[in-house]
Amino acid sequence: MLRPRAAALALALVLVAAGCSGGSGDEKSDQPDPQQAATALASGLTAKDLSKVTFTPDTATTAQASYDRITQELGSATLRVDTAGVRQTGTSAVATLHWSWDLSAATWEYDAKADLKLVGDAWQVAWAPSVVEPSLKEGENLGVSSVLADRGDILGAGGQQLVTEREVSRLGIDKTQLDGGDPAQSARALARLVGIDVAPYVKAVKAVGAQAFVEAIVFRREELPAAVSSGVTAIPGARIIAGTLPLAPTRDFAAPLLGRVGAVTAEIIKEHPEYHPGDTAGLSGLEARYDDQLRGTPGVLVQAVPEKGNPRELFRTEATPGDPLVLSLDAGLQTKAEQALAGVGPASALVAIRPSTGEILAAANGPANGGQNLATFGQFAPGSTFKTVSSLALLRAGLTPDTVVPCTPTITVDGKVFKNYSDYPSSALGDIPLKTAVANSCNTAFISQASKLSGTNLFDAGVSLGIGLDHDLGFPAFFGKTDPDTSGETGAAAQLIGQGTILASPMVMATVIASVQKGSLVVPWLVQGHQDTPPDGAAPLAPAEVSALRSMLRGVVTDGSGRGLADVPGPPVIAKTGTAEFGTGDDLKTHAWMIAAQGDLAVCVFVDVGASGSGTACPIIEAFLRAARAG
Repeated sequence: MLRPRAAALALALVLVAAGCSGGSGDEKSDQPDPQQAATALASGLTAKDLSKVTFTPDTATTAQASYDRITQELGSATLRVDTAGVRQTGTSAVATLHWSWDLSAATWEYDAKADLKLVGDAWQVAWAPSVVEPSLKEGENLGVSSVLADRGDILGAGGQQLVTEREVSRLGIDKTQLDGGDPAQSARALARLVGIDVAPYVKAVKAVGAQAFVEAIVFRREELPAAVSSGVTAIPGARIIAGTLPLAPTRDFAAPLLGRVGAVTAEIIKEHPEYHPGDTAGLSGLEARYDDQLRGTPGVLVQAVPEKGNPRELFRTEATPGDPLVLSLDAGLQTKAEQALAGVGPASALVAIRPSTGEILAAANGPANGGQNLATFGQFAPGSTFKTVSSLALLRAGLTPDTVVPCTPTITVDGKVFKNYSDYPSSALGDIPLKTAVANSCNTAFISQASKLSGTNLFDAGVSLGIGLDHDLGFPAFFGKTDPDTSGETGAAAQLIGQGTILASPMVMATVIASVQKGSLVVPWLVQGHQDTPPDGAAPLAPAEVSALRSMLRGVVTDGSGRGLADVPGPPVIAKTGTAEFGTGDDLKTHAWMIAAQGDLAVCVFVDVGASGSGTACPIIEAFLRAARAG
C-alpha cells in the first residue's frame, strides 16, 4: 500500500486522539506504553541497527540477520521508518510502521505492521519479514533494479544515427539452467571458450544467487563466431541471450571520441547510488560525459525475491527515455577518414572541418592509437604546418609574399644550429621570396626573420587563426600552446618553425587552415549546443592577409612540398606540410603533418613517426580528398 507521509502522520494523530493505544480499556494504568517499544523499533529499523530493540525470545537471535538479508540490495538507499499508531488489546499490540525508501529514481512508501507482546513489564517485538514489507514471507528478500529508459541515440550530420540500439548476443551462465551442475566448472569452461580471464568470471558466478544470469561477454550479432555459438551448447547453464546495445555502425567507428556503453561497475555504483547492478551506462568518451542526457530517467523496480521461483513485483515506476546527443560528424566522411588511416602503422589522426560553419565532420584516430583520442586532444609539436601562423605574424610585421629572405643551409642562434629538412631542394636555397620559403618550407629563412617579431606577435597571429586560446566545446579538445617562449632567442627561433614550446592537436591545425580558407577565424564545434564564438580581442584577418596566405599556401601545392595534391580534382587546394623532430640522439624521430583545404573542406593529417609531411602525410590527405570528392 502506498501512502504519502503526511497522510500517515495524520492517521497517527487520529489514532492517538481516539485513544487507540489503550485498545480495550481494561489495561492496568501502570502498564508500560507499547508506543515506546514501537518507537524504538522504528528508530532501529531506520538506523538498520536493532540492538536496542527487545524481541520475543523465539526471534531475538535471528531478527538482525533476517533484516540485513532482506534489505541487503537496498543497503545504500536512504530509509526512514516512523510509527503511525499503536493499537493495544490486553497484553498484545499492533504497531503500524510507515516506511519511506529514497531509491533515487523514486520514493517508495508503504505501511507495515509489527506484533508486540507484553511479557512481564516489557513489550517485546515479534520479528517477521512482514515487519519490513507486509507481503514478505520467510525466505523472501527485497531486490531492487532499474527500469531502464530507452537510451538516446547519438546523431550525426543530417540526423544520421551514429550510435543507436543494435542487435547483440550476450553470453553467460544462467544459474537456473545448471540442473545441479557445478557453476564454477561451467564458468571456467565458458571463460576459456570466449577468451576472457577465468578467475574473475568464476568468482562473479559463484558470488551471485541461484536465480542470476552472469554475463561473460557481448558480441555484435553479426560478429558471433560460429565456434563459440556451437561451443556454448556443450556447457551446462551456458546461454546466448539476444539483446540490444547502443553501438556505432562498426566497432572502431569514432570509438575514442564516442566512447562505449557497458555494465556499471561496483565503483560506479558506489559513487553514483542511482545506478543498480545490471544497469548500463556510458563508460568513456561522449557516452560517459553525456550519460545523464542519453540515459534519461530510469524507473525503479522493487521485487520480493524468493530462494526459488519467480520474483513478485512490489513497487515500480516507469522510465523516461533519454534525449539524443547531436554531433556534427558526417558518417560518410568519418568512415573515409578511418579508411585513409587503416594501413598506417604508427599512431595517427585525421580531422576534417567545414570552414564555413566550423563543423567537425571527421575526427578519426588510427588503429595504432591504443584507444587514445589524438585527433582532438593530441599534443604534439606541429612543425612547419605552424609556418602558416608564423607567416601571418611576419605579414603583420611588414613582410609581403615577395619580400626576399635568406634561405641558408644552416643558421645559428645563440649557439644553437638550425637546419632545413634532409631533402630540402638545393634549388630553393639562397635569397628567395617569402612565398618560396613557404612553398618549400625553409626553416632558416623563417628563423632569420625572428628579430622582426617581439612580445606576443606570434601568439596574437595564432589567436587570429584559432590556435592558442581554449574553448569549452563539450568534448576533449586541445587548442594548442603558443605562449611566448621565455627561454631566449633559441626558443623564439624554434617557435617560428613549430617546435620548441609550440604544441598543437590535429583538430586545431585543421582549424588554422580552415580559418585561412574561410577568410576569418573559425571556431570548430562538434556537440550541438556547445558552439563557441570568437574570443574578444582576437584581431580579425584583413583581406590582404587572407589573400597573401592563400596565395602562399597555394604555392605549396603548385611549386613546393605539397605537389602531391596538385592533381586532386575539384577546386584549387591550399596546403602546408610539416615535419617536427622529437627525441634525442639515436632516438631522434619526426612527426609528419600536413594541412590542406579544398572548397568547403579543411583537413589535417598527423602521423606520429614518419619520414616527412610530403612523403608520409600527403598521400593520406590526397586519398581522403579524392574519396570525399567521389562522395
